[in-house]
Amino acid sequence: MAEIIQKDGTWVFDGDALRLTPGRDKNVSPLRRELGELNVPLGALAGLSFEQGKKTGRLRLRLRDGADPLLQATGGRLTEPHDPYQLLVDSDRYGVAEYLVDEVRQALLLDEVPADPVDAYLLPGPSVPLSASAGDGTASFDGERVRLEWNWKTEESKSSAGARSLAVAEIEAVEWQPAIGLENGCLRFRLRHAPTKAPAKYDPNAVELWGFKKDPLMALVAAAVQARLPHPAAGPRDALPAQREPDSAAGDDHDALLRRLRELGELRRDGVLTDEEFAMAKQAVLKRM
Repeated sequence: MAEIIQKDGTWVFDGDALRLTPGRDKNVSPLRRELGELNVPLGALAGLSFEQGKKTGRLRLRLRDGADPLLQATGGRLTEPHDPYQLLVDSDRYGVAEYLVDEVRQALLLDEVPADPVDAYLLPGPSVPLSASAGDGTASFDGERVRLEWNWKTEESKSSAGARSLAVAEIEAVEWQPAIGLENGCLRFRLRHAPTKAPAKYDPNAVELWGFKKDPLMALVAAAVQARLPHPAAGPRDALPAQREPDSAAGDDHDALLRRLRELGELRRDGVLTDEEFAMAKQAVLKRM
């Protein structure tokens, strides 16, 4: 086992997974504290590197593309203080950091873990229920529905219709954009059959963000919803009802569904899916069979 303990957090590698625990230092961001401990399976890792500096260094963990709904929802736009996959290292712990890197790299080689993208989430996303307030509203998510509520700073044309309640089945995509310079950010939910090009300021399915301290917490809501949407790499078949296919393809389709059932079982055993989530996903596959 390899372990490094810093004010910024603690990383522990046991050969099968890397456990990331945020520190209690006042400089640790609210997003990382709210996200809590992450257990990253070896199969989700693409690599680990360490960069030395004069006073502090930095461990950087790379995940395989598509493995984490948080990274999928934020598109790599989380800045360093909020990125849970980075750890500040004091100069007197450089040797420990390098040892951790060597252990993870050796395990990746021995297990022959590929670095290519995955077509299913290997991390479960933030726990629900959760709620975050920033910008012109509050976004809450209970695992099934998103609720958007507005404050006194909301544009009247958006707030006049009252709070919004969106079922996960209605949501086609979710995006989180941080505020950059004079350009505001947003947490936006794109609905099926209801495309819009309206700015977040006027979009009733979006919270406008102005670059304040609590803005990154909205990324947690985005990630929790993203974890319950069809994986982007899985293709449209997982997002749409199955259509009748020619008989010549029926056998191949049946085999693919059986493989999907086995994958779901493995995800439940690994703790990626809860029993309830597994039962829902299994039922969806069985209906297609």
